[in-house]
Amino acid sequence: MTVELNWLSATELTRMIRAGELSAREALEAHWNRIDEVNPTLNAVIFQDRDSAWAQALAADERQAAGGELGLLHGIPLTNKDTNETAGMPNTWGSPLLQDVVPAEDSLIVGRMRAAGAVLTGKSNVPEFAAGAHTYNSLFGTTVNPYDPSRSAGGSSGGAAAAIAAGIQAVGDGSDMGGSLRIPAAFCNLLGLRPSLGRIPSPGANSWMWLGRTGPLAREVTDLALMMTVLSGPDPRVPTSIPESGRDFRVGLAGGVAGLRIGWAPDLGLGIPVEPEVVRVARQALAVFAEAGAVVEEAAPDLSEADAVFRQTRAFDYEFGWGELVRAHPDQVKPEVRENVALGTSQTRAEIHELTRARTRLEARTREYFERFDLWLTPTAQTLPFPAEENWPTRVADQTMGDYLDWMRSVCVVSAMGVPALSLPAGFSRSGLPVGVQLVAPHGGDALLLRAAYAYEQRTRWARVPPRLGAIEPVQR
Repeated sequence: MTVELNWLSATELTRMIRAGELSAREALEAHWNRIDEVNPTLNAVIFQDRDSAWAQALAADERQAAGGELGLLHGIPLTNKDTNETAGMPNTWGSPLLQDVVPAEDSLIVGRMRAAGAVLTGKSNVPEFAAGAHTYNSLFGTTVNPYDPSRSAGGSSGGAAAAIAAGIQAVGDGSDMGGSLRIPAAFCNLLGLRPSLGRIPSPGANSWMWLGRTGPLAREVTDLALMMTVLSGPDPRVPTSIPESGRDFRVGLAGGVAGLRIGWAPDLGLGIPVEPEVVRVARQALAVFAEAGAVVEEAAPDLSEADAVFRQTRAFDYEFGWGELVRAHPDQVKPEVRENVALGTSQTRAEIHELTRARTRLEARTREYFERFDLWLTPTAQTLPFPAEENWPTRVADQTMGDYLDWMRSVCVVSAMGVPALSLPAGFSRSGLPVGVQLVAPHGGDALLLRAAYAYEQRTRWARVPPRLGAIEPVQR
């Protein structure tokens, strides 16, 4: 029974608990058993609070027995990303400088999961300061891929993605500035949704920050829609919040894609290098949408300024968030983070003015594109999951990468567009590694993304292909 529980969707798992076919404590027991079985190989979960989790599960069962109100995630065990504050648990961001930080309150995304009845059990691994799409740090080491433990699980939500793909939990929380939900989803055969700005607000020191988003990961579209239903809604602390409360994203999933206009660009219209094997699998996904009735055409928006908008905005955000800490302890921070902060520090008034103008032009070109097309489809990652001992791929499609952002331009430029994007499983390479494609929609198009992904999922079921985990030696750094 335990193995079966580990592969149930969150929707089915909570249905069973509500029906009395299973207790929250039994679901939690299966969660712990799977962590014990696979986490020594994966290094996905880096902190566990079994006492607190057991108390939460017991309280969930007692609430149900007493006829109390049950949330949409009632009894679902899950860990939280180590960048999303969970009250009473360490919140290290993968940095030795923050290893003693224990928040007293939940972040908004975690608080909404807790309020919906989730049983919060621990934390999942991230890169240092969530920088880079490969999950490794000096505190906890490297998280590896359930489909091939010699390979990267992606990042920065790599710990969460590996945990979900390996059957530790059905769903999870993540965040995405430059692909941190989408690349782990692509590498681990999952769905990862970067929502519209303000759909899931992120209160913080800069309430106007627009590049980074929080969002969900899941194995099935129905679970992604469930998580969006739980997590979405305005917050008065965030002025960019979408003023829409109580929306059920599970409604309308079966609407299909017939007649939708989908643009396709294997190189994103910028000549971005993408491995041929990734493009081959992505083209198969394109054919599925066409067979389902979508009208597909090769076309890309004008993203000529997207790289600059992304890099300069990211640098500003890193300097704003971490500048003081990094300057005080430069020898305890990895080079990529120091470089981002240094770039943010050096920005002149003229550069910030031009960044604002460039972003406005990019927004206008994006809007013009989505007047012609309903959705845009591209490969998610430019390469297959790479060896886990590498910090990042230095060559992609026989081209040298200038830095750690070059190999992930396919997601970074989409982030710069400011719109929602969803990575979904597209199949496997000839060597058995997962490949993902990203669907991109105009602002507010989160439900459309879910609907299109559901139509695709009904015809492919790629996420139903589980990994075959075997023990390996930990990655040495």
